[in-house]
Amino acid sequence: MNKRTHTCGELNAKHIGESVVLNGWMNTVRLHGQVVFVDLRDRYGKTQIVFNSEDYPGDFEVVKKLSMEDVLSISGTVQNRNEGAVNPDMATGEIEVIGSAMDMLNEAAPLPFIISDRNSAEEDLRLKYRYIELRTDELQNNMKIRHKTYQAVRSYLSNQDFMEVETPVLMKSTPEGARDYLVPSRIHPGKFYALPQSPQIYKQILMIAGYDRYFQIVKCFRDEDLRADRQPEFTQIDIEMSFVDEEMIYAQMEGLTCNIFKEVIGAELPKSFPRLTWDEAMDTYGSDKPDTRFDLFLQDVKPFTDQSDFNAFKSAEIVKGLVVSGGVKYSRKNIDGFTDLVKKYKAKGLTWMKAEEGQLTGGISKFFGEELQKELIANTGMNDGDIIFIIGDEKEITQTALGALRVEIGKLEGLSDTGEFKPVWVTDFPMFEFDDSSNRFVARHHPFTAPSSSDIKDLETDPGSLKSRGYDLTMNGYEIAGGSIRNHKPEFQAKIFELLGMDEAEATARFGFLVEALKYGTPPHGGIAFGFDRLVMLLAGTNNIRDVIAFPKTTSATSLMDEAPSSVSDDQLAELNIRIVNKKK
Repeated sequence: MNKRTHTCGELNAKHIGESVVLNGWMNTVRLHGQVVFVDLRDRYGKTQIVFNSEDYPGDFEVVKKLSMEDVLSISGTVQNRNEGAVNPDMATGEIEVIGSAMDMLNEAAPLPFIISDRNSAEEDLRLKYRYIELRTDELQNNMKIRHKTYQAVRSYLSNQDFMEVETPVLMKSTPEGARDYLVPSRIHPGKFYALPQSPQIYKQILMIAGYDRYFQIVKCFRDEDLRADRQPEFTQIDIEMSFVDEEMIYAQMEGLTCNIFKEVIGAELPKSFPRLTWDEAMDTYGSDKPDTRFDLFLQDVKPFTDQSDFNAFKSAEIVKGLVVSGGVKYSRKNIDGFTDLVKKYKAKGLTWMKAEEGQLTGGISKFFGEELQKELIANTGMNDGDIIFIIGDEKEITQTALGALRVEIGKLEGLSDTGEFKPVWVTDFPMFEFDDSSNRFVARHHPFTAPSSSDIKDLETDPGSLKSRGYDLTMNGYEIAGGSIRNHKPEFQAKIFELLGMDEAEATARFGFLVEALKYGTPPHGGIAFGFDRLVMLLAGTNNIRDVIAFPKTTSATSLMDEAPSSVSDDQLAELNIRIVNKKK
């Protein structure tokens, strides 16, 4: 193999006449009689190589037998392409290399799918041969974006006096929310480490230790049900600051986010991001991660349904409507599909009416008198050709179900295909929610979030009504970061553990090292964690988080390429003092 002189993406007119050596993969081959055109590819780009039987000194028959993805080292001379043969879509499209020598470094087996057409194969097949899929232009670009995002984060935060500190990967199990991934200890039989769901406790302890500006790009692990934007192992930009309030964190994180988008993809974000309270987001968009790229809002229609003869909504906690412009075009099949969607969010059903010639038709319109129809049309801003979808149920069910329908219609109508990035802070989350299955309060964020009240008595009198000092940064319908101001006083933290159903012994057993640390001069502090993979997903313009992770897992938490998780030998289990017990079905 000759030493590479240039990459396949850098040659241009200034290199004409130079002798070069290129190494890479055979991307395409075109046979034109006694002339063979080869596009050689590496991660930097592609270069067209021309082999002519009349002046090629090597074995031309070997050239003619080249296969896709063969690994080659090619020597030759750079020349201009013929007029009309220039390819403006290639960075190297104004030149070509006349091949004078070729070294076959490795022959490739027949491919399981065509690299140039990634969508020609099912995702499972592509994941099994992930090393081949990673050669595609799309994924190579995504990995470049991921790399640039790493660099932008580290550069910005370092320049803002943040210190990068590594926290343990093998830690104490402190489950709260998602399940831990457990690691058995060989030298401590019957005991287990946990892989971190988050460095939350350690970064708070770093604040106690005096490291007032911390960050870490860190791997985290959660044993939870997966979706397109979730993985069992994922990456966070983890950040914590001392002597701060919410406004200071907002300003700092807005600066970081703006810098990332500008440095990585050249996108300009507003210097200050709009804010919605959690109540406003749920009431207007039906989501705590609202997609604000399009104006389609939930509206209160209970005053009208209460006056109607449609009795099903009379006992509903709230009744909300969603007016869709031009929605009369929706067929019964469309509406049935929308109904199935909202039922996934526990809604009992979906009602509707269409506006035609100044009146409402179809659906539940027969239950609304003429004057009531006119009032509803005027109040909701309906025009002829519009449709209104209505759900009445418990408050959060109604909001969430209609919010999901809003997102679906936004996609269907192309309302979210704006090419914009719309960041929004969502603030003032409920501190707790009541879990009927365990008959106790659970934390909306996590148990270390500070309440909005500085009076500990408020925690005792009406905990369900309390707002937290938590905040999420959302963008285009995704939560890209979440954080809070923390409890820095031990008595507040103890009271919250108590409200979450933990007595002192349990709190000490699970979080004792933090509880102890809080006693020794803890500064006011707060922080945030960005979902790094989800952030890169937005930057790359894809809607699947697996497209921006080199070696992702499937939605069943498996790796099709290396077949993880896998069985282990009895000897390995014995060494760890573990035996497999099959659960009774």
